[in-house]
Amino acid sequence: MAKSRTQIDRRVQAFIQTCRRQGLKVTHQRMEIFRELAVSRTHPDAEAVFRAVAGRVPSISRDTVYRTLSTLEAEGLIRKVEPVFESVRYDANLDPHHHFVCTACGAIHDFYSEDLDRLPIPPSVKALGQIDSAQVQIRGVCSVCVDRKSQSRQHRAE
Repeated sequence: MAKSRTQIDRRVQAFIQTCRRQGLKVTHQRMEIFRELAVSRTHPDAEAVFRAVAGRVPSISRDTVYRTLSTLEAEGLIRKVEPVFESVRYDANLDPHHHFVCTACGAIHDFYSEDLDRLPIPPSVKALGQIDSAQVQIRGVCSVCVDRKSQSRQHRAE
């Protein structure tokens, strides 16, 4: 789906406001890196971002791009997209179900929800191709990692 100039400008303005609110400097390099992500329709990897930005800002280093992407993700300004085929995982559960993926440890937990099973597929998604199945993947930090982090904070406070 093509991105309109208005969508891109809105994302860039939101980025600037969020950076300022969170105390992050809005540097030329950060702006170029974010703008590259905002205009892209391909969810580029770090190397593609580096190549594109280096074409406009020859002095930018690969390390700067990688560190900036990491910082922007940690600050919630961008999201890491991990394709299904990047790391193959297997599931013997063929019943209709969904997944909770822990972003801290990588654990995948099955869960069942009749409400989610009945979610209608939007026409805009149907227009992308033939739908074979649909699953909801919820990403967050599992209770084990939350507890571990909480205990770690308690130990540091003591």
